[in-house]
Amino acid sequence: MADALVCVVLQQLASTTYQQIEKEVELVLDVKKEVAKITSNLKAIQAVLDDAEKRQVMEAVVRYWLDKLKNVSYEMDDVLDEWNTKIMMQQVDNHEKEGDITLLVTKKKVCFLIPFDCFCFGHVSRVILRRDIKLKLKDLNNKLTEIAEERKAYKFQHTEGRVEQPERQKSSSFLDISKTFGRENEKDIIVSKLLSESSQEIIRGPLVIPIVGMGGMGKTTLAQLAYNDENVKAHFERRIWVCVSDPFDEIKIAKAIIDGNGTPNSDELEAFLQCMSKSVEGKKFLLVLDDVWTQDHRKWEQLKLPLLKGAMGSRILVTTRKEEVAIMMGAKMSHMIHLKQLSEESCWSLFYHLAFFDKEEDESNVFEAIGKEIVKKCKGLPLAAKALGSLMRFKKTKKEWQDVLHSEIWEIEEVEQEVFQPLLLSYYDLASGVKRCLLLS
Repeated sequence: MADALVCVVLQQLASTTYQQIEKEVELVLDVKKEVAKITSNLKAIQAVLDDAEKRQVMEAVVRYWLDKLKNVSYEMDDVLDEWNTKIMMQQVDNHEKEGDITLLVTKKKVCFLIPFDCFCFGHVSRVILRRDIKLKLKDLNNKLTEIAEERKAYKFQHTEGRVEQPERQKSSSFLDISKTFGRENEKDIIVSKLLSESSQEIIRGPLVIPIVGMGGMGKTTLAQLAYNDENVKAHFERRIWVCVSDPFDEIKIAKAIIDGNGTPNSDELEAFLQCMSKSVEGKKFLLVLDDVWTQDHRKWEQLKLPLLKGAMGSRILVTTRKEEVAIMMGAKMSHMIHLKQLSEESCWSLFYHLAFFDKEEDESNVFEAIGKEIVKKCKGLPLAAKALGSLMRFKKTKKEWQDVLHSEIWEIEEVEQEVFQPLLLSYYDLASGVKRCLLLS
């Protein structure tokens, strides 16, 4: 989140390239020195932002430190806006004297270039930098200096590159049906769509049926339920399960679809697509693409064309967190399954199955009331119910159960690892501007 914060600021401030800087622009009033100091401070802060990004989840003081950085960033933007206004006013004065103000229409906003140690102001006949701007920059730099110094107290680790993303969980088609709860209606809807016939297939090929929902909502489990349904098994000649994840690897996906049926010797995509086309030709298949992230239609189109060789009635079942992915893959809104939270009753059943698995009935009765209060914290998220249920299986005393009930759910290490880390994948996939809106307060 901190990375997004600074990146957005730098993108704003570096909106003009270095090549656009006019050589005749003069830096006066010692502004160049302030620019160099601000640049140095920002570089020092950037060097530890990756570590701060990870630690802010559990450390309130780090979140507070990042919040101060956010406020200074806003102030920086305001100062640049004010500076730009003063320059534009100077331009108006100059062009009015020359009897030509039409050039102002195409002038762009002044930019503050980082890491380049200079300012650009567009093409102006002369530049007047007011003393109050310099003083505001100096005050801004003092605040950045304070933030840069404070970072030392947190002993951040210096890291390079992007924040390491949580490991993406791999999936398979195997499922213990006895451990699933509350998705019967959704499963019946999907099975019905998989088995139904459509005249559109003659033109468009296999229907794409997407399951869309946030992380931890049970999309993969629902796809597994449909994939292993006895009627579905009997209906399709071939069933193929592929965990796609990110990045979207066309050759890996093609390999899984071929499944050893004439795997090419070449490592070229063309060879794999040819084999993939032959492996599905004339067959009614069900292809599950689990955990699709890419919105690059070019990658999907390359894989989709060979799949057109399948027999009429073939289906592609997709799980994704983003509706945009489903649309990119050609799915109709009427075919989308938007997965919602589990009911509290279903969450309780899932939690109970795990938490009370090996407990005696009398023991279960002692903890049941507390357990139902814990389940309310899950807010209908199956992944949270699983994580908490698995955790409570090993809690033997009433005090241990009450401690979990009265704690913040994200402060529990097991929940952080099993639930919060997968949810971070959705955060990392957001645009920088959206990430900034989600900064913790």
